Amino acid sequence: MNSAIHQLIGQQCNDWTQCGENYSALTTVEIQDFEVNGFSFKVQFNPKRIQSSAAKVDSKSILERKCFLCEQNRPSEQIGIPFTSKKGNSYSILVNPFPIFRQHLTIPSTSHQDQRIEGRIEDMLELASITDDFLFFYNGPKCGASAPDHFHFQAGNKGFLPIEVNIEKILASETTQLDVIAYSLDSYPAKAVILKSADSNEISEWFRQFYHKFEAVSDDKEEPMMNLLAWKTDDLYYLVIYPRKAHRPKQFFAEGEDNLLISPASIDFGGAFITPLEKDFRKITSKDIADILQQVTISEETFNALIHE
Repeated sequence: MNSAIHQLIGQQCNDWTQCGENYSALTTVEIQDFEVNGFSFKVQFNPKRIQSSAAKVDSKSILERKCFLCEQNRPSEQIGIPFTSKKGNSYSILVNPFPIFRQHLTIPSTSHQDQRIEGRIEDMLELASITDDFLFFYNGPKCGASAPDHFHFQAGNKGFLPIEVNIEKILASETTQLDVIAYSLDSYPAKAVILKSADSNEISEWFRQFYHKFEAVSDDKEEPMMNLLAWKTDDLYYLVIYPRKAHRPKQFFAEGEDNLLISPASIDFGGAFITPLEKDFRKITSKDIADILQQVTISEETFNALIHE
């Protein structure tokens, strides 16, 4: 599958003008490195991501636009690779034409169904297994998904996201072991749980239990708010869970100098903040990153209660 996807990316960049131009533009994006609570973060100035960062995801706006992940509404140049999971769920593996990674994928369901992870975590881990050049991520319907009305995963090449690059170092020094496969991040600016196992079924079962405990205390009746990262390295699966309490920080809505057009999703939580506006890229600080993540993540009290259960 890795080979077929790399071939698809090359073909789409050659045959689809918009896609090719946007991937070429990645070579000129600026990146700054930060340290936040002792963890590595980067900030990418990526003007092409304005459409996603500023996306209107309220019910009225969703109803008034065509779903851009449904096959009949996608650009004629966009082609994909079919994938059917062991659970029988069907997807199309597509090249994302507005990339953050040098190889960036979107994997929508072939049917128009709401963005809900329940019952699909096995599909995410299966994709990570058969396509292990990539890291996969899930943004909840109120956690950065620009298409909350159509189920989809995304993926990007390994070696970009700090949480993935530094995972073993983090596990060795910055976590508390909760049980055989689960760890909590101790000093990270956002509360998180890391699952690590050679058995994807173990991870799926632990996640299901966590999901339902979180669901029981969540104010959101659609889905408990969360972002997920998953990948496989050698024989080990990794799943990182970021439970949340808010969609966007106060800086997103502020005016004047206090405004930062940042709507954090899985990639931001994983250590790569995306700024589509140059003004934000120039002024953002480590303090801003920590503050934004703390605003949208669950409280320490709620987190401790969840992992205790």
